[in-house]
Amino acid sequence: MKTFTNLMAATALTAASALPAVAETWDMPMAYSASNFHSATGAEFAQCVTTGTGGEIEIVTHPSGSLFKGADIKRAIQTGQAPIGERLLSGHQNENALFGFDSIPFLATSFDDSAKLWKAAKPSIEKLLAEQNLTLLYAVPWPPQGLYFKNEVNSVAEMKGIKFRSYNNATSRLAELTGMLPVTIEAAEISQAFATGVAESMVSSGSTGYDRKVWESLGFFYEVDAWLPRNYVMVNSEVWAETADAHKNVIKGCAELAEYAGNWRAKEYTGFTLQGLRDGGMSVGPASEQMTGELKEIGVTMTNEWLEAAGDEGKAIVDAFKASQ
Repeated sequence: MKTFTNLMAATALTAASALPAVAETWDMPMAYSASNFHSATGAEFAQCVTTGTGGEIEIVTHPSGSLFKGADIKRAIQTGQAPIGERLLSGHQNENALFGFDSIPFLATSFDDSAKLWKAAKPSIEKLLAEQNLTLLYAVPWPPQGLYFKNEVNSVAEMKGIKFRSYNNATSRLAELTGMLPVTIEAAEISQAFATGVAESMVSSGSTGYDRKVWESLGFFYEVDAWLPRNYVMVNSEVWAETADAHKNVIKGCAELAEYAGNWRAKEYTGFTLQGLRDGGMSVGPASEQMTGELKEIGVTMTNEWLEAAGDEGKAIVDAFKASQ
């Protein structure tokens, strides 16, 4: 990834111009570990901005929820406690159903479809964030979400009573519909939760499982490709409005490069991390035909519920996505 890093720096330097020597530090809270590809991309974006503005805006990343816990990051940016940060978009679905557009089960199950769905949803998401004093800079998808279990599971009936890590409305609802017991756990706390038995299962990407070494507690990963949720980087709109135009151009350029690099990483990381789970001793493969069919039935229920909650704007997003197929 040195090529992307160098390209970011070169583009930023090209965009920079003579500016007043007023240095600012922007602390950037992030929920995931420093080794996670989202955090690595964010760190390169931060360096790109710092270099491109000649150090007049220095972005300092704080991964692993070390500055603010994942659930608190968006509020911290809105209220100006931090000027910039990264968060999972669907983590806000309890505020507005539209934020959960990328967690509709089995709607967009590939990177190509995820890109089309994002194109359809982006204007609505940008508008919604703007109403909350937030400006979108870039967004990057996770690899396809699969199911992790401690023991072998071949049907929905066998999931009943299992303690399931949830991270948004969609995962909580999935737990309810399968008879599992949802437990809200932030990404930074996953390893401890599985090690202590607080949770026994989750739906997540191979990336999350690999980063947290879940093979130390779990034995099975089923590739169900349920959805590809997105992380996004946001900036406080008041801070953004006060940022010099030349600096804005640098930040926008760095954001475009970060989105490109993040997408590339997500794709490359998918196979690598699944192999990493295998190397750790986990069984990795497709779910049984029975379980796949039962999960897709649940997906229909969840899709209908989301469409009802999201209203006409949500329907327009899904319709636009399907028209692009």
